[in-house]
Amino acid sequence: MTPSVVAMSVIFFIVLVGSVVGFCAGAGRKMDLEEWSIAGRSFGLLFMWLLMAGEIYTTFAFLGASGWAYSRGGPALYIMAYITLGYVISFYILPYIWELGRRHGLQTQSDFFEKRYRSKGLALLVSFFGVIFVIPYLQIQLTGLGIIVQVASFDQIPRNASMLIAVSLVALFVFFGGMRAVAWVSVIKDFLMILAALSIGIYVPLHYFGGVSPLFHTLAATHPTHLVMPGATKTMGHAWFISTVILSACGFYMWPHTFGAAFTAKSGETLRRNAIVTPLYTLSLVFILIAGFAALLIVPGLTNGDMSLLMLARKTFPAWFLGVIGGAGALTAMVPAAIILLTASTLFAKNVFRPLFAPQLTEDSVARLAKATVLVLAMASFGLALHSSSTLVALLLLGYAGVTQFFPGVVLGLFWPRVNAFGVAAGLVSGLLVVAMLMLSHRDPFHGLNAGFLALVLNFVVTVLTSLVTPAQSNPLPLNEEAELGASVR
Repeated sequence: MTPSVVAMSVIFFIVLVGSVVGFCAGAGRKMDLEEWSIAGRSFGLLFMWLLMAGEIYTTFAFLGASGWAYSRGGPALYIMAYITLGYVISFYILPYIWELGRRHGLQTQSDFFEKRYRSKGLALLVSFFGVIFVIPYLQIQLTGLGIIVQVASFDQIPRNASMLIAVSLVALFVFFGGMRAVAWVSVIKDFLMILAALSIGIYVPLHYFGGVSPLFHTLAATHPTHLVMPGATKTMGHAWFISTVILSACGFYMWPHTFGAAFTAKSGETLRRNAIVTPLYTLSLVFILIAGFAALLIVPGLTNGDMSLLMLARKTFPAWFLGVIGGAGALTAMVPAAIILLTASTLFAKNVFRPLFAPQLTEDSVARLAKATVLVLAMASFGLALHSSSTLVALLLLGYAGVTQFFPGVVLGLFWPRVNAFGVAAGLVSGLLVVAMLMLSHRDPFHGLNAGFLALVLNFVVTVLTSLVTPAQSNPLPLNEEAELGASVR
């Protein structure tokens, strides 16, 4: 068999196993909305670790991180910083969010805003923009999957065909298995991703340079700007680095799918423990970044840095192991794509369609509508991915700039009783307008700062000031409930 046939056979086998696991995950369970969307709030520490890692360490981590190390250098290190800081923030806010979810039956991010602020309009606004900003995240997964199959097949299989097959499989196992399908497929995905990261990050420097230290000595001699800020760019200096780390850390759990995943936990304590142990997974990214730097020396001249890790693997490893790496990459695309589809569909059915067009819909009817919406969104995202030319990290930063604007409404809603729906809505709209103006006019970074960070600062200011000058919320959550809430998760 040719190398391309060997590699693709291994990839297809891994994807097939993952898909079968996904299809079987929900077997024998009644898939009502609670079970389908948040697995009945039953996940313990192990499954929370697998689920959170599955949705956070995506194609962006697998291909985008190495791609930025290859094409930009030093600025790529922001990835390590923001993920670590994001877990610190989650330690303090996710248990409170989970407790509100348990008490009031919350299933989505918009449910939180509606319950906390007693405002269906604000919840609808959050739902609308939540769906809008997860689309770039979904594009990342499909675009990355196309790259994986193209490189692993030695350019014999076009990207479009591979993306269509994968998005169809993802839509089907989400349709039938819900959140449990995502968690079980994450088991396979996490094992393979760690194996691939360690293999590439350790073997490649040893094989070509004699170790990691000689690799960086060679890089410093041949590409010295790659190891300092702003790297190979002109605008991503220290101010951009710091502002992007803060922005991304605040937005880490503001994605509708990561926010909603907190409701699947068995307890608030499970989420705190998860915040402590999951950063260990971040160590795998060190090896991915090393591979990106090594690829700059071994396979120079690539026009698309996102292809660097796989081109390096194709040059270095036998075809069967390239298939293992490609299979790991394929699952890193399919798992987060699955949870994004699930979350966006639930948001649309429960928090957009029902309040606007059919308030009488039962929970079972909403569940059926959400499942049907999965198929529609899957095909729509496939169409958008076909016409996307942005790099994976650029797509991620676009999404972060948007979803982080939910952060003031969440954190102030948890810890400041005076904040109200008027303030949150005004801050959210102000932040999103600034993001849109700066990004559409190609002024990101703006005077060296991340445009999303500037929008977040304005968002906080507007939210606080508007809340202070407008009437206090007439029927907030009782203060004694908030006090109990704080005690129950300590």
